[in-house]
Amino acid sequence: MIRIVHFVGFRGHEYWSAVKTFGQPHYIHRGWDLRAQREIADGDLVVFAFGPSDQEPRVKSYDDIREQAKEK
Repeated sequence: MIRIVHFVGFRGHEYWSAVKTFGQPHYIHRGWDLRAQREIADGDLVVFAFGPSDQEPRVKSYDDIREQAKEK
């Protein structure tokens, strides 16, 4: 069984520091909200960019990350 790695709230250079320490994440959450909390299973590793590991999740959900399509 592999341990799933979740990154929460990463926006800049701290992302690469976390990758060096924990490896590439399986999931990236824009912020800690109830939806992100529901996606965490027992045994998963949750890495927060900022704040304590026991912080309360935000009630309102963050929007999804949108990737822009490259023009051809």
